[in-house]
Amino acid sequence: MRIIIGNIVAIFRKELQGYFASPLAYVVAGFFWLLSGFFFVTILLGPNGIIQQAAARDQLGMPTPPVDVAYEFLNWFLSVMGSLVLFVLPILSMGLYAEERKRGTLELLATSPMTNWTVAVGKLLGVLTFFTIMVLPLLAYEAIALSAADPAIQPAVPLLAHAGLILLAASVLSLGMFISSLTDSSILAAFLTFVLILFLWIIDLIAEGIGGLVGQALGHLSLLENYNNLIRGVLDTSSLILFTSYILLGIFLTAQSIETLRFQRS
Repeated sequence: MRIIIGNIVAIFRKELQGYFASPLAYVVAGFFWLLSGFFFVTILLGPNGIIQQAAARDQLGMPTPPVDVAYEFLNWFLSVMGSLVLFVLPILSMGLYAEERKRGTLELLATSPMTNWTVAVGKLLGVLTFFTIMVLPLLAYEAIALSAADPAIQPAVPLLAHAGLILLAASVLSLGMFISSLTDSSILAAFLTFVLILFLWIIDLIAEGIGGLVGQALGHLSLLENYNNLIRGVLDTSSLILFTSYILLGIFLTAQSIETLRFQRS
């Protein structure tokens, strides 16, 4: 067990250092921060933002129940972030194995003493950690904005909501890692990952059109629906199970993909 953990840590450190040395990773992070900052300001302070809408209701004296501005803002903002990461995460995951194939080092990994599961878990933890670091600035200015909320939002709500964002990212990155293991083209890997995740994002709409038991089963596979449950502050066990299943599925398929290469080289 100590050897396995040590191997995972070694792969993890190698992957994480690779992202910090990659100009593309900084471009992706800058793009993510720029757009997230724009949406943050727009949703909070824009002409149709949450504060302006609340002020308009007060001025009109609308006989509606009080609106929890902090909760509505957090839900709105993280909903937009969920859509934004659909474009960002495939770019982060596209080179996890595709670059190894292109450089010819994938064969070395496939024939190394380390198990395929160890390599896959280490790579996934590396890219997920880099994404989590990208999210940290969002937490800083969210905390500043939410600290002025009256009444104050319950801490469990933003914690669960951001855990949902990380689980969503881990699911997408894990599936993207598997797709990256199938090709030596990073661009193709990013495109196929985006198509797959978009399908899983809108599958609930397809399920509504199908209806019946099949439609219900497909609806449970929706990334969007399960992500929305968590950012609303709903601790839904089925959503946690679904995201965990996607993560494990991506790792399993990646390990099997590399095992096939190991078999071909033996």
